[in-house]
Amino acid sequence: LWHGVAHKIVIPALLAPAIAFGAAFVLLVLIYRVFSWLNPGIASRGFRLGQLGTGTWVAFTHGANDAQKTMGVIALALVLHRHGDIAELQIPTWVKISAGLAIGLGTYAGGWRIIRTLGQRVFQMEPESGFAAQAAAGTTIYLATKYGYPLSTTHVVSGAVMGAGATKRLSAVRWGVAGNIVVAWVLTIPAAAAVAAALYWPVQGIF
Repeated sequence: LWHGVAHKIVIPALLAPAIAFGAAFVLLVLIYRVFSWLNPGIASRGFRLGQLGTGTWVAFTHGANDAQKTMGVIALALVLHRHGDIAELQIPTWVKISAGLAIGLGTYAGGWRIIRTLGQRVFQMEPESGFAAQAAAGTTIYLATKYGYPLSTTHVVSGAVMGAGATKRLSAVRWGVAGNIVVAWVLTIPAAAAVAAALYWPVQGIF
């Protein structure tokens, strides 16, 4: 059990933000060098349009990774309810639709504070840096999804934003805010496990 938890959850959760950090840093450095000849106003407008694509890419990979986790929890509940074999379970269509809607509506309803934190408080994003951060984060999440690793989209995007900010100068990143995010990364998994364990015992007694 713990070997699987470490290799499937803990290690990817720690590595993915670092990979996104490095990818965003390298990509933005390349962007600055390749497009240094371009008029800043034209470049800004171009990358602002490009963000429509990279933003969609992040949204797609976010749903592909996070919705699967939601479906997994519901599928486990269905298996336990039916006393079946999880290897034979086919995810019902209503579960897929419900998970997708929940992810979308949750992001729409409660994501603005996180968006403001990542887009303004950690580092004042520009179109070029936003493009690089989104491209790096989306690709990192996609690769993790392809190989079956569950990730936190927020953690990965945070790492990418910090990587993009570090290309300017280290002081461009508000490391105090970044430090709070890192603390949240470290505490999220054990805190969730503790809450689940605390709820398990009274629920077990009822059912």
